[in-house]
Amino acid sequence: MRIILINIPGTINILDKSDMKVVNSPKSLLIILAITITYGCSNEPASTKNARSLTEQQILGKQLFFEARFSEPTGQACASCHNPDAGFARAQEIPATPPVSPGAVVQRFGNRNTPTISYAAYIPELHFDSKEKHYVGGLFLDGRENSLESQAKGPLFNPVEMAVPDKTVLFQRLKSLGYEAAFKKVYGEKVFSDADTALEKFVLSIAAYERSFEFSPFNSKYDAYLNGKAKLTKQEQRGLKVFEAEDKGNCAACHPSQPDAENKRPLFTDYTYDNLGVPAHPKNPFYKQPTQFNPDGNRYIDTGLGTIVKDTSHNGKFRVPSLRNIALTAPYMHNGVFETLKEVVDFYNTRDIKKWPKPEVAENVNKDELGDLKLTENEVDDLVAFMETLTDGYVIK
Repeated sequence: MRIILINIPGTINILDKSDMKVVNSPKSLLIILAITITYGCSNEPASTKNARSLTEQQILGKQLFFEARFSEPTGQACASCHNPDAGFARAQEIPATPPVSPGAVVQRFGNRNTPTISYAAYIPELHFDSKEKHYVGGLFLDGRENSLESQAKGPLFNPVEMAVPDKTVLFQRLKSLGYEAAFKKVYGEKVFSDADTALEKFVLSIAAYERSFEFSPFNSKYDAYLNGKAKLTKQEQRGLKVFEAEDKGNCAACHPSQPDAENKRPLFTDYTYDNLGVPAHPKNPFYKQPTQFNPDGNRYIDTGLGTIVKDTSHNGKFRVPSLRNIALTAPYMHNGVFETLKEVVDFYNTRDIKKWPKPEVAENVNKDELGDLKLTENEVDDLVAFMETLTDGYVIK
């Protein structure tokens, strides 16, 4: 299925639903095509499909999300680092692709592996839980933003990401690319009165799209299993048992696998922070970035939450990610140091008893819940098999 968005002078954007890539076709046209997109999941009754249509605001957000001509130079969209086919993380060819995300400017790289933004609408604001004595929530892996709107703004103006010079340039590009009519249709005639207002509505649109069902469909095999619509294989059942058992993997301690009272469906994260003892990635190209982007060079250490809350006792801690779509989001950890899901499980299982590289941050390493899980090779494989059931798009047979 192809959805054609004719929305910019001289170009037709074609979104191919099979891979959601943006294909630019040159045409001498200036047409704003307002469309309503309805996706029906294969395991979804027809009676619910209309309820899963995108709103006009979300449609605009989707166009902006896949638009690759805002960046400087052009060519990088939000979807470049948050590809639907990769669980809204960055599609990568392991091990050939650099472990961290490249920017619009050639040879510029960010310091971290792109995190998934699927199910990001459920992440609470960063706060300190005084009862449990730990931090919870916050967007980005270090919790530095508290809303999808503020998160969406960050990469636009980051010089090692989309590198848009400023909001005025973004405003000019929105107008020159023919988005004015679509913005006015959604937000009213005065929305293009100034750059500040246009930027506000830009990020509102992106955030609205990220709150849509396309980012949080809850249609994995595990969801079907919970709904009595699918059966897990024997290996997947064993993996679930290891995942939940307190004397085995105990993964569910940080990645709850059962529905909770608030969300009704498991999100596979408690949104807390941990230093897992992850080693630095020796091939991280961020180490070689110019000094204006990385003044520490090879001595750079990613301190994570500690920098955000200005407390060194939290150095090296990163937010526990959702495991939904985890099989699609390799490489793993904040710096992409592990290439496969099995390697991650092996690290959790043997960190303290095998010879692994030293932690990037040696303080605060969680030694209570991982490091020597005593899992057998078969149990490791079973765990991976279970986590593969968390990939969205399962077809009920």
